[in-house]
Amino acid sequence: MTAGRDDRPRVVLGVAAGIAAYKACELLRLFTESGHDVRVIPTREALRFVGEPTWAALSGNPVTSEVWESVHEVPHVRLGQRADLVVVAPATADLLAKAAHGLAGDLLTGTLLTARCPVVFAPAMHTEMWEHPATRANVATLRERGSVVVDPASGRLTGADTGPGRLPDPAEIFEVCRRVLSGAPRDLAGRHVVVSAGGTREAIDPVRFIGNRSSGLQGYALARTAVARGARVTVVAANVALPDPAGAAVVRVESAEHMRAAVLDAARDADAVVMAAAVADFRPVAASDVKIKKTGGEPEPIRLAKNPDILAELCDRRRDGLKPSPEVIAGFAAETHDVLANGRAKLERKGCDLLVVNQVGDGLAFGTPDNAAVILVAGGDPVEVPRGPKESLADALWTLVSARLSHPA
Repeated sequence: MTAGRDDRPRVVLGVAAGIAAYKACELLRLFTESGHDVRVIPTREALRFVGEPTWAALSGNPVTSEVWESVHEVPHVRLGQRADLVVVAPATADLLAKAAHGLAGDLLTGTLLTARCPVVFAPAMHTEMWEHPATRANVATLRERGSVVVDPASGRLTGADTGPGRLPDPAEIFEVCRRVLSGAPRDLAGRHVVVSAGGTREAIDPVRFIGNRSSGLQGYALARTAVARGARVTVVAANVALPDPAGAAVVRVESAEHMRAAVLDAARDADAVVMAAAVADFRPVAASDVKIKKTGGEPEPIRLAKNPDILAELCDRRRDGLKPSPEVIAGFAAETHDVLANGRAKLERKGCDLLVVNQVGDGLAFGTPDNAAVILVAGGDPVEVPRGPKESLADALWTLVSARLSHPA
């Protein structure tokens, strides 16, 4: 990236006139506290939601929405030319329309036209506006031109309305921007990928369950990275207590049976599926409807049945020409011993294209911010990923996935 005069990456934060403008203050704080030089460009109407003194105090830089201030510096050209990243949050339907059609009536839209750096839009609006064909066409146009448009979250909107259109969590928008600033390629643009994350729970009774230690951190890192690389992302999340990754559609499940149904449904039009979740191998044959009480004698043994093997089923369906049939299927193998031997056997047994094999236990992998793994490649050489942030493993895996996807001539 191009370094600023003080060696800090230059970020332009555009703020359009939506009620979610106040959330951009938190996004601005995350940028400045992580060492970025941020210039805030609100639209004139956005200043009715959050005033200029707030943006100036939080950024440490002058703030204006007008092209007529400091005209000798040609701000509508210079700000875009010098930026390493432009992010607009919130991006209203009006702002998206202007950006898609190349209008430049104020400082923000003029900056968008002159920017030659990555551009990220984080839309926020009412559901009807987000789902309107005009907005969908504008979003498609911006994505075709290389911009990252982060799909809004679903939740409470202005007033009593609820639905898709809510600005994603600012910390999650920041993570996408961080990945974009790091130079993430746009090799998944136009693709739909499905990621499973977390760990399933198999009920014993209304209180107890059979589960595992998976936190969902690796699956969510895969989702964030795929969004930054241009993909439409669906996450099937089992018992994950993390903020939704910005730009990803999250389907929440609990058990292996629930996950199977959700993954097969999401994979109907998916180009790739990555099964990063820790799916329980077994479940109780019958769960009690009431809490099982302690008695004076030995507890009754819990009879177990096998859970569906979702990864193997996806591979079998593809082999048999059944739908869903993603072009690339990747799995994860968490092992405590004989890691590579067990991983190679699993790769052959399941029939997937890629298998991420890592050692778990004693503070490794589960619940930690870092990971180390070997990615086994069907018909190819293994790829070793040294210990580092889980985003690094995500990048390595998506690079291998992208290389196996067919590309239009």
